[in-house]
Amino acid sequence: MTRQIRLVSGFLTVGVWTLLSKVLGFVRDVMIASALGSGPSAQALLVAFALPNMFRRFFAEGAFSTAFVPMFSKKIESGEGAEDFAREAFSGLATIVLALTLIAQVFMPFLVWAMASGFAGDERFDMTVDFGRIVFPYILFISLAALLSGVLNAMGRFAVAAAAPVFLNIILISAMVFAQIWGFDIAKSIIWAMPFAGVVQMGIVWFAAKSAGIHIIPRRPRLSPEMKRLAIIAAPAALAGGVVQINLLVGRQVASYFDGAVAWLSYADRLYQLPLGVVGIAIGVVLLPDLSRKLRAGDAAGGAHSLNRAAEFSMMLTVPAAAALIVIPLPLVSVLFGRGAFTTEDAIATALAVAIYGAGLPAFVLAKVVAPLFFAREDTRRPFHYALISMVINVVIAIGLSPWFGFLAAAIGTSVAAWIMLAQLVLGSRKLDGAPTLDARLKRIIPKILIASAVMAATLYFAAVGLNTYLETPTVRYVALAGLVISGVVVYAGVILASGAMRAGDLRKLLRR
Repeated sequence: MTRQIRLVSGFLTVGVWTLLSKVLGFVRDVMIASALGSGPSAQALLVAFALPNMFRRFFAEGAFSTAFVPMFSKKIESGEGAEDFAREAFSGLATIVLALTLIAQVFMPFLVWAMASGFAGDERFDMTVDFGRIVFPYILFISLAALLSGVLNAMGRFAVAAAAPVFLNIILISAMVFAQIWGFDIAKSIIWAMPFAGVVQMGIVWFAAKSAGIHIIPRRPRLSPEMKRLAIIAAPAALAGGVVQINLLVGRQVASYFDGAVAWLSYADRLYQLPLGVVGIAIGVVLLPDLSRKLRAGDAAGGAHSLNRAAEFSMMLTVPAAAALIVIPLPLVSVLFGRGAFTTEDAIATALAVAIYGAGLPAFVLAKVVAPLFFAREDTRRPFHYALISMVINVVIAIGLSPWFGFLAAAIGTSVAAWIMLAQLVLGSRKLDGAPTLDARLKRIIPKILIASAVMAATLYFAAVGLNTYLETPTVRYVALAGLVISGVVVYAGVILASGAMRAGDLRKLLRR
């Protein structure tokens, strides 16, 4: 039980900070929706945001970190020059991303066209190009911050790395507030605040790493044997990240041909990213270095325990969240976003996308549980092959169904591809040497989670029908939504505890950590 509490404590540490970041990000997007709705400025802003975030998947949470964290974790475990390795990796990454940033400034019109060709010929295109050039340097600072966060996570210091993204949303929200007070252009204020936020995030984790004993000073980059190995491991992961970005590009391309759809999908993405980000990021951040260390130490039993508890933790939180997104998307969207320039039509369209994304939510999170089995073994090739197959399926669905389902075809393709990706990862993991299987505890708990989620979903549905009038009344709708959510949480927790899936004593021990 002590080992379980220690692992879940790490999940909770990252999860709480990530939740705060996601909530602030949600507040940020609610403010954008209220001020800009789904109009040209909102669409240009959201696509410009997506530009650095697209490449961030390669260099931040994506390929580079996937390769770096296991190698660094093993060096920490063995005491083999971890600080020198981190310095080399930092310098190499900075060189690559700086070059990318300069190239992007020149080819920004092409990048915008590749992401949203439906913008061509109207004001959204030029606006997005201008926004993209301002915001793109953010990728340099956030990529280096991600590497430094990987250093901290590998050392078991999760709090500062998880807290750093909070400052991004604090800065962006502050920029909007001051823009409204002083009468500045809100979209431009947000865009200019992004690079500054990246510098702040990088500075926070750099000082934290220095305090932890890893003083990273940039040096002249060189292609040492270790950097070659890092590049070899990172290359397939980068290709896999490229496949994921093609999926996102296809979705945005489809949406760009439907007026307002880029904003609808972006707002829906923000809503389902709340549970996905909190649980999925917490799992990935804690599980990968934990598995890497245990593989290095030959602790197969410890690795199996970590994987099963990660799956249990993720399902315990993700399945009910998915059920809620599917059953009550319109009350969630209309109450949370419905103000200012965000219309009833916007709410209905966004809610449909939320429900579809909700159906794929468990697959998104569980994939983050299974993927570290490959990455901890420095195997990035097979996940790339799986991602390639998922990409083809997503493209076929998103483009093929768009004549019938419109912009929703992009959301359908995303969710279906997520389940296909998970199935491939699970089947592929069975071929790994010493790969763990589901333990007796997890097999016993899964049906209980599904039953509790079904009971909660039914409760939410009938409660939403009963509260419909209050959910549509401006003065009390927030209280009504809070009551709706609390009723779902109480019912789910009650069934979980009554079924024995979790004991109250276990919960108290976890919360005390």
